[in-house]
Amino acid sequence: MAASRNRWSRAGVGLAFALGATRAEAHLVTTGLGPVYDGIGHFFLSPDDVLPAAGLALLAGMRGPEAGRRALLWLPLAWVVGGLAGMLGGAPAWSGQIPAAASFLLLGALVAADRALPVKVVSALALLVGGAHGFFNGLAMREAGTGPALLQLIGVGVMLFVIVATVAAFVVSLRRPWTRIVVRVAGSWIAATGLLLLGWALRVKR
Repeated sequence: MAASRNRWSRAGVGLAFALGATRAEAHLVTTGLGPVYDGIGHFFLSPDDVLPAAGLALLAGMRGPEAGRRALLWLPLAWVVGGLAGMLGGAPAWSGQIPAAASFLLLGALVAADRALPVKVVSALALLVGGAHGFFNGLAMREAGTGPALLQLIGVGVMLFVIVATVAAFVVSLRRPWTRIVVRVAGSWIAATGLLLLGWALRVKR
């Protein structure tokens, strides 16, 4: 048991280090397949985007089909709009690490708690998470130029649609009580990762 706990601890610390890089300072991914695929590659190589998107999809699926449909609409849309704002606006005085950690903690805790939430709250979370993460995506992608960056954002939006549709539909389909517990455990791991990321971000600031 002790060895198993040590392995999980090392994995968590390693993930926190991987998430520690500031988005706006990262190099863009070049796949050689065009800007849309570059955006998809950038998204999948950014776990601080993938995990909150998955967390929101888990939460929406736990709250039922209507919440899943709302998340499917609002998360990609808000992400693209936030990305456009990041492309056109100036760089903020703060990095994206703390907002990313906050989204990990909030979404992970809500999934783990499995409390009944109105559909409007899920929609608001989708708008908030999508806008914030999209903004920092836009900051990084504008290095490629306006046209390619816009296509990269479209690629990210398509992948978000696929992820939310797949994960939320899968969670909605779960019927056995123990399967819901598995989803809640996944949420607790997302929250724990956010806590590690927040600690790392505050340590770097000091």
